[in-house]
Amino acid sequence: MHDPASGHFRALTLSAESPYCAKAARDMVGSYLRIWGLPHAVDATRLVVSELVGNVVHHAVPDDRLARPGTGRRIDVSLMTYPELLVIGVSDEDSTPPELPPGEFMSLASADDFTEALLPDRGRGLLIAQRLAESVWWSPGIGGGKTVWCRFDLDELRIEYSV
Repeated sequence: MHDPASGHFRALTLSAESPYCAKAARDMVGSYLRIWGLPHAVDATRLVVSELVGNVVHHAVPDDRLARPGTGRRIDVSLMTYPELLVIGVSDEDSTPPELPPGEFMSLASADDFTEALLPDRGRGLLIAQRLAESVWWSPGIGGGKTVWCRFDLDELRIEYSV
């Protein structure tokens, strides 16, 4: 069960070439959140981790110094809880910064006939992450690559998605 005083940590390394990598990441996140007694956090976090892993699969090209001939692209998924916080990190071997969409929110209802103009051609996965998570940011890796982080407030998820 989730112990707010100590938190939890789990990680999974995936191959971006596997057709099941997004499913494996979703399953790992959902399974551990249920084990830790956090079922209210499952839906939002599974969607976010799926989008972030999908971004790596479709966009990440490993840095030359990290790519080894004959090896696949690596994805690391981290799941951490702290007192009333849940943090997800998805790391890849591409140092190119992600294109985080602007953080300002405009209601689609007020956009009327302009909804397609408001939705970017790229970055929709990160837009979904920004709408579901309390915050989204990225950090460069020490030896190259990067990690995209999402932080969730467990109290907010409990209120919004209570089971």
